[in-house]
Amino acid sequence: MANVVTKAVIPAAGLGTRFLPATKAMPKEMLPVVDKPAIQYVVEEAVDAGLSDVLMITGRNKNALENHFDRATEIEATLERKGDTDRLEKVNYSTDLADMHYVRQGDPKGLGHAVLRAKMHVGNQPFAVLLGDDIIDSRDVLLKRMLEVQAGRNTTVVALLEVDPSQIHMYGAAAVETTDEDDVVRVTGLVEKPDADVAPSNLAIIGRYVLRPEVFEILERTEPGKGGEIQLTDALQEMAGDVEGTGGVYGVIFRGRRYDTGDRLDYIKAIVQLAVDREDLGPGLRPWLKAFASNLDSEKPATDNGH
Repeated sequence: MANVVTKAVIPAAGLGTRFLPATKAMPKEMLPVVDKPAIQYVVEEAVDAGLSDVLMITGRNKNALENHFDRATEIEATLERKGDTDRLEKVNYSTDLADMHYVRQGDPKGLGHAVLRAKMHVGNQPFAVLLGDDIIDSRDVLLKRMLEVQAGRNTTVVALLEVDPSQIHMYGAAAVETTDEDDVVRVTGLVEKPDADVAPSNLAIIGRYVLRPEVFEILERTEPGKGGEIQLTDALQEMAGDVEGTGGVYGVIFRGRRYDTGDRLDYIKAIVQLAVDREDLGPGLRPWLKAFASNLDSEKPATDNGH
């Protein structure tokens, strides 16, 4: 049973400087995506994949994260008194969603260091890492598939996404070899944010990993890299080159819907994309969007405010 994945780790210690001043007093992970904080989508994804033991790596001024997944007795009592069962159910849902644990990162030494802080909680078993900037549409399977591949091959698995070659410099790029499965490749090397003309492929690493516990030993001896941070990519690069010792690294190519909430423009797009598919919001939002878009090319501004 040592190889069964039961735990998810969510690094959430970043400062969120790209969203200042909104993140001056509120964690970026608590920014709402429609009517739920971004972090709740990520925890829900872990739980849906069968990982209800969740460790969040936090930092200073991140108390709101713990509060969100804790009881809110005053709100609960008020809603119960009003008979507002729908909203009460939503409040209680996040409270009962997962078995939540928290540890502070301390020094901001990068993603590799944040993952290393999970060592005591995870122990000697594989585990999943989910980054909060990437929201995977709940209608599309990614983490469950990664867990299947990990169980079948007893290896480390990363999520890969085909991007336009002109965008690969924004990601870590994977050099890969095909396997007998259409959506699975063996990763032979990783390059962090390469220029398009030297990138090994247009397969970008996105924020989902299923890691074998050997990653901790490697991270402990990994020297700080770019920006003085301990890079998870450096540890993965070593594991990819040592197939015999660590099982190598494989990638699952994701062809579903992903929403990037780490960039301001993509964050706005994510809200719109998710809202138009909602049964309660889509019917009213779609015609307004069409009217708004049609007015963008004209000199007449859209002034109906949705009415």
